[in-house]
Amino acid sequence: MKRFLSLAIIASLTIAYTVPVSAIEESAKKDYAVVKTEKVNPTVNKYEYINLDWWQGFNDELLNEYIIKAMENNKDLKSATLTVSEFYQNIASQRSVQLPQVYAGFMPGLSDTGNGSADAYAFPIFASYEIDIFGKNSNKTDSVRKLWESSILDEKAAYISIASAVGSTYINIVKLDAMVDLQEEIVKLRKEIYEMMDISNKEGLVSTSDLTKANQAYIQGVTDLTDLKKNRTKLLHQLAVLTGDSPNNIENYARADYKTLAYSGIIPETVASEIIMQRPDYLKAEKMLEKAGIDVKVARKECLPSINLGGLLLFNASNIGSLFTTSNALWGLGGGLLHPIFAGGRIKANLKSKKIAYEKSLRNYEKVNLTSMQEVNDTLVSVNMDKEKLTRQKEIQTLEQKDYEMSKLKYEQGVIAKLDLNQKQENLLNVNKMVYASEFDCMIDYISYYKAVAAKA
Repeated sequence: MKRFLSLAIIASLTIAYTVPVSAIEESAKKDYAVVKTEKVNPTVNKYEYINLDWWQGFNDELLNEYIIKAMENNKDLKSATLTVSEFYQNIASQRSVQLPQVYAGFMPGLSDTGNGSADAYAFPIFASYEIDIFGKNSNKTDSVRKLWESSILDEKAAYISIASAVGSTYINIVKLDAMVDLQEEIVKLRKEIYEMMDISNKEGLVSTSDLTKANQAYIQGVTDLTDLKKNRTKLLHQLAVLTGDSPNNIENYARADYKTLAYSGIIPETVASEIIMQRPDYLKAEKMLEKAGIDVKVARKECLPSINLGGLLLFNASNIGSLFTTSNALWGLGGGLLHPIFAGGRIKANLKSKKIAYEKSLRNYEKVNLTSMQEVNDTLVSVNMDKEKLTRQKEIQTLEQKDYEMSKLKYEQGVIAKLDLNQKQENLLNVNKMVYASEFDCMIDYISYYKAVAAKA
């Protein structure tokens, strides 16, 4: 019996850890109390990620509604939130290793003592606990926590990215509304020009070559109009998917009048470095660098011995009715120290691997820092240059408008023909298309800036 007891205690010390459900739940509750005090708050309002107030600068409630709809229904955002929950449970799972493990079982059997066979019943209870004297298991939990914190930053980045995608897609749709309306007027004018030239050609006033060119211009205008409508429909499909809706419902997607949509916010000429340091990708790179440092510590501590405590309570009887009695109970406590002597180079190789991983994380951190500054600077350059470009184009638009007004006056006085006036009007419409396109491009630049500074605009 003593031999059996010794073997059972040894088994309790060397058995693989399998955490009961009750232990996981209790660990999760305790761990939540710890991680809740971290800098990253798991109860944060997701709408704070996207700085909804910034979007009020467009003075368009429809745009705000689409962004809110995406926050509630976008599938990528739901997946990002589930990933955060998944990593949080990984913390609870890893933390359970720091707690005592208790197992129980029931083993009925048949034994032969030499005097005939007899029933046998056993009810063993094993307990084991690794004393984390060097903090190795605690470090492992810290490492997993860094992954959880990184997943929260990924979630924040996803929210900002989706909000930016919804805003850009919506504005491009409104831009195409403007392009379609203006192109329809151009097509109408070119058709009218072609019909007038057809009449003049029949009267011998216009060459067939000029008539053919007018016809080509009209057909090209119709083709361009078709392309614009096709692109608008595709963007509507994209907006539907971004908001978690079916592309079949795009006919119900309202948007603002392109003549009234404008951004009233202010984009600064420079950005403080503190803003860049609040970007999710920058913070994630920082977290992953911290994790890599912890992993190096864990790899070093793998060279140290592990200390385990174990216990056994065994009820063993030939009659199940008398199983749980003190006369049929055995118990024992024991401890053990295991130190790695030879592992085929695994421990040393693992330490070198973690050091290399740390160096890679450091280089990635430095790269993200540079990339962040580049993206912010690029967006500021685009904002300033496109605003300057728009100013010049508006000057051209003003001159073209004056030229058209003078041509209208000349036409009313009979100085020029209707054909000449139509051509002047088409020139003005093309300039208007150019100006509208630049105005909406500036709005897209503002959204790119918003994304580059992680919604801290």
